Amino acid sequence: MNFKSVLMDESAVNRALTRISHEIIERNKGIDNIVFIGIKTRGVPIAEILSDNISRFEGCKPLVGELDINHYRDDLTEAHIMPEVTKPVLPFDITGKDIILVDDVLFTGRTVRAAIEAIFSLGRPSSIQLAILVDRGHRELPIRADYVGKNVPTSTNELISVMLESTDGQASVNLYSI
Repeated sequence: MNFKSVLMDESAVNRALTRISHEIIERNKGIDNIVFIGIKTRGVPIAEILSDNISRFEGCKPLVGELDINHYRDDLTEAHIMPEVTKPVLPFDITGKDIILVDDVLFTGRTVRAAIEAIFSLGRPSSIQLAILVDRGHRELPIRADYVGKNVPTSTNELISVMLESTDGQASVNLYSI
């Protein structure tokens, strides 16, 4: 893997997540019915950041849960022989809620499809909206993000790496060739 460029530095990541937070508030006409569900691994801390931002703006912190979608993937034979799956950590009932599903990078759409399937196995939300830090294209399924930090056209032989302060000690989005 060869480093190509920094797509977003810490300031750009923070600006994008702040903008997404405001867009979520505006689109939902407040935060009364929203909850965040982060897709493990990087979606969880991004969901926490969005919830914290909204708490600063609105004075009330939306709940955040985490979802491991390994059991719902359609490529288990390719990705893992026996994936380790953890139970969802959802400190709330999702029935009737407006879920903001959060992940770091949107690529083929298969992870999001698996997450939606997992959510519906847990209850029936009012709606599911998708918040993504980076959309890199190459969709294999008809999935589109409602909130996007940055659109980055890539080739299939490139990789996007998201680093966050809480997990990596610094925030940035980097492009690599593979």
